[in-house]
Amino acid sequence: MAVGFSVDEGEPRVLLSTFLKTSADGDRLSLEPYGVAFEMAAGSPGASAQAVAAVAEGRRRQDELAAKVLEGFIRELEKAGRAPIIAALLVNRAGWITDLLKYSLAFADHVPVAEGLAVREALRFAFRRCGIDAVELDEKTLPGVAAETLRMSTAEIDARLKMLGVTAGKPWRKEQKLACLAAWVAIAGKR
Repeated sequence: MAVGFSVDEGEPRVLLSTFLKTSADGDRLSLEPYGVAFEMAAGSPGASAQAVAAVAEGRRRQDELAAKVLEGFIRELEKAGRAPIIAALLVNRAGWITDLLKYSLAFADHVPVAEGLAVREALRFAFRRCGIDAVELDEKTLPGVAAETLRMSTAEIDARLKMLGVTAGKPWRKEQKLACLAAWVAIAGKR
């Protein structure tokens, strides 16, 4: 989820809200490289060279597509007379997972976690490629950090997010609200 967000004269505004694709339609390897590797390794004690190569290729495709889509997102912001100054990436407490392939091969229910972490890695790659500074914000603690950073109550923030959704248009679900809030906090921290 990507939200182009600005604060003009103290007023937050959503400029653009869209999904940043990290996989190509019909390309399973870019969609779920760890799922492909898990299937390749079925019954074997570790990752084969083929599984390692499949993950590397899938991740390369994710990185490249994320960068290409982010470049398009930046062009849209520039058409609106804006240039990105900072990106916010929502993360969780899975930083202890250092080897996504090994982690995903351990149990089938680990695969979706690895896929989600791979998407975050693709976004980090895209930010670097596009020369955008990024901050990482924990989604569980974001409401508290936002209240402190923005000097507003969580109720006030929720009301503002709801109003921003009216102007941004549908869909305006939890993902969009969290992305918007993360962007707002990142911009406030940059000032």
